Amino acid sequence: MSAFYDHFTRHSHGEGLKARSTHYCPGCGHGVAHRDLAAAIDELGIQDKTVLISPVGCSVFAYYYFDVGNSQAAHGRAPAVALGHKLAHPEAVVISYQGDGDLASIGLAETISIAQMGLPITVIFINNAIYGMTGGQLAPTSLMGQKTSTSPDGRIAAMGQPLKMAELIASLDGPVYVERVALFSSRERVKARKAIKKAITNQIEGRGYSFIEIISECPTHLKMTPQEAEEWVKTKMQPVFPLGVKKDLTVEPWFKRGIPSFEPEAVLGLSGAEPLDETTRRTAAVWPGHLPARDIAIKLAGSGGDGAQTAAMLLTRAAIAAGFDATAIPSYGPESRGGTSYADVHIAEQEVLNPAASEPHALVAFNAPSLAKFAPTVPEGGIILYDCTVVTDPAGLPANRRILPIPLTRIAADLGRPMVKNVVALGALHAALGLLPESGIVDTLRHVLRGQARPAAPE
Repeated sequence: MSAFYDHFTRHSHGEGLKARSTHYCPGCGHGVAHRDLAAAIDELGIQDKTVLISPVGCSVFAYYYFDVGNSQAAHGRAPAVALGHKLAHPEAVVISYQGDGDLASIGLAETISIAQMGLPITVIFINNAIYGMTGGQLAPTSLMGQKTSTSPDGRIAAMGQPLKMAELIASLDGPVYVERVALFSSRERVKARKAIKKAITNQIEGRGYSFIEIISECPTHLKMTPQEAEEWVKTKMQPVFPLGVKKDLTVEPWFKRGIPSFEPEAVLGLSGAEPLDETTRRTAAVWPGHLPARDIAIKLAGSGGDGAQTAAMLLTRAAIAAGFDATAIPSYGPESRGGTSYADVHIAEQEVLNPAASEPHALVAFNAPSLAKFAPTVPEGGIILYDCTVVTDPAGLPANRRILPIPLTRIAADLGRPMVKNVVALGALHAALGLLPESGIVDTLRHVLRGQARPAAPE
């Protein structure tokens, strides 16, 4: 068994000679680092429990090659994603694989914060002194005098000094093992493989956070042959980034966290949450029996100006005023280009445990892109409410859902206020769900939107 897939589908659908070819440029250090990481995973027998986190950068397609658990992270956010995986699945071996632009620039705050926590996570940091994937810009690790696409005359003092991440991480209290290695010779590659294996072993044994920096070649942006790039790393990078162990603490295994529970009853019990009594509930009598127990999710989506975000805020505030727990999480997509901007709302009898609405009980869609994108996420028995003034011929709506075509825009226009179609949507949603007291919704509208009343028409 190998930590690599038998075929790499990144090129030619895994056929022919390219079935074992990566997308990396000839001479790139990423391929060698991948090989050494895969070898360590195989030697330790942890393929089935490994989770590899790859963010934006030249390593972005690592999931095409590693036959392990994979998570893609936003630029710089791999440490945070790794932390989530480790806490949710303590038995997993979580490896964050990052480049210098990602780890030392975009994600520097996450890198420092999670290293200081010291939890058993393994970070593999590829330092090739350049932004490789995005065009060869100046990186935090670029050398003084180094010419890049954004420092065509070379890095100068005003651009700051190269950031020495291994030394920085080693100065923190959290990490137990930090080493910088290289790939420019067989001898150094052997050291690199041993360092990677040791960093993973520390995690397996629950000893703590380990950080391996690998100074690496980027022949493309150095405009060199692979051999010349190896020599450049050896003679130019190594003096600035000295190789060797920066920190190696001998600590007893300490991370013995139990597998967390994801059952709402257990989580509420652990948090000490108690059912809301009549002294804390202001207007709502009891959680409506016709709705799913404990918690429902609602997604409101449309283009910019449709009022989805405002409607979500109003709904959330009305729920809180009714004595329920409620959250609203906005997400702004490419709405200026006709896409979708949406908000996730959760309303719970006691406590919202997850504010996202990946499978909403009810969807309110103000435009066709939102309906097409989110209707399939509504589970059977859920509600799909859309503006049939705008979406006149919806196609492919899922079966076994309650479909409610409401002319939101037309109703608002008939009222003389086209912009209040989001409030019309709240009224339709209230009629469909029967969740909140009508008086509570009206009171919230009056309170939040006071001062925005329409001037009286002249006689």
